[in-house]
Amino acid sequence: MPRPIWSGAISFGLVTIPIKVISATENRNINFHQVHLEDMARVRTRKVCEIDGQTLDWDDIGRGYEVSKDTIAEVTDAELDSMPLPTAKAIEIVAFVPVDSIDPIRVGVGYYLQADGQVAAKPYTLLRQALERSSKVAVTKFAWHNRERLGLLRVVDRAIALHAMHWDDEIRNPETLAPKAVELTDEEVDAAIQLLETMARDDIDDYTDHYREAVEEMLTAKTEHRKPKPVEGEAPQEAGKVVDLMAALTASMESAKAARGETGDATVHDLPKKRAAKKAPAKKTATKKAAAKKATAKKTTGRKSRSA
Repeated sequence: MPRPIWSGAISFGLVTIPIKVISATENRNINFHQVHLEDMARVRTRKVCEIDGQTLDWDDIGRGYEVSKDTIAEVTDAELDSMPLPTAKAIEIVAFVPVDSIDPIRVGVGYYLQADGQVAAKPYTLLRQALERSSKVAVTKFAWHNRERLGLLRVVDRAIALHAMHWDDEIRNPETLAPKAVELTDEEVDAAIQLLETMARDDIDDYTDHYREAVEEMLTAKTEHRKPKPVEGEAPQEAGKVVDLMAALTASMESAKAARGETGDATVHDLPKKRAAKKAPAKKTATKKAAAKKATAKKTTGRKSRSA
């Protein structure tokens, strides 16, 4: 595990749990340098004062707020650190909510919380088991990097994880992004559901970053002065191309079955529709009415015959 990036405590009512915060993820991206194409020399980014043109070190750079066009007010780290926030040194739990009530789009970067010392072992385990048995997650508030943040505590295996979350006013409204109304047939929807079921899995543990692998192969080939090996996979379809939905869904199901090692042609079957079952009582009632009407007419005819 990497070194802790923050130390503090979880505030759980009157219970305090000393913890250390550790990154739950690592960056596996391949990084490139900016270079001058003429001679492949590195291009450096320098911090330069716009008044005297002097190149500055980090120790020479502070933080300022633009009060007006010609006025900058200096803001020091000491001033920000002295802000009277109860969450400055603690991750404060403010509520427990069902996990389904949290919109995933609000959830951000994840961290692991490590119990800091033996004194934290019992309250840490208590909170973890309480979250497990209640099937809830904890909503928290904490202050990092000179701002207060919203957080989420959940159980991962035998550890507690912290996720940074966005505030309500940071989430953009997606209503304007929805496409205009379109018509879909029941067969198209049924086929899409069948494709979904064909592609269903219990986990996503065995997926790999093929793009990174291809870039690594390209870089290795360059150092070995050879051509890179061809990358497996199909070329992406042209964006915006109009396709036959049913044909595309059927072909997708065949591809998904082949990937899972299943054999046989993929065919789209009609799924049972609930509305068909609702029509049965109405039909039965209509039949009873017709039979009663027929019996009444028969009795009337019999009485007329006796009168004659």
